[in-house]
Amino acid sequence: MNAPALDPDIAARLRRTGDGLVAAIVQQHDTGEVLMLGWMDDEALRRTLTTGRATYWSRSRQEYWRKGDTSGHVQYVRGVSLDCDGDALLVRVEQIGPACHTGTRTCFTGRELPAETSLQEPST
Repeated sequence: MNAPALDPDIAARLRRTGDGLVAAIVQQHDTGEVLMLGWMDDEALRRTLTTGRATYWSRSRQEYWRKGDTSGHVQYVRGVSLDCDGDALLVRVEQIGPACHTGTRTCFTGRELPAETSLQEPST
């Protein structure tokens, strides 16, 4: 038996990469903390929307992975939004444990890059 497809109205709004993926920015739902970036195709998004658990497409392993199945660091979905261009998703989750496979809270923790900053106010 075939699994149900992603809602056609949602699928029509997506602008995918050449390999059929959409970037999924993952955010802690209550603090706004950006946790990670994953990739979803239509099936990963369908699973995420219908199961309440974040599911991604692994570009390196070429398979689906549901966050937390092997690590126990589960992401319970609290909401999903599509950006104005349809090429990125914002997945708001309740993160249990570290979000990064390296064991850090986020995939960005301790990885800041030096950037020039200006003390000038932006012009309006």
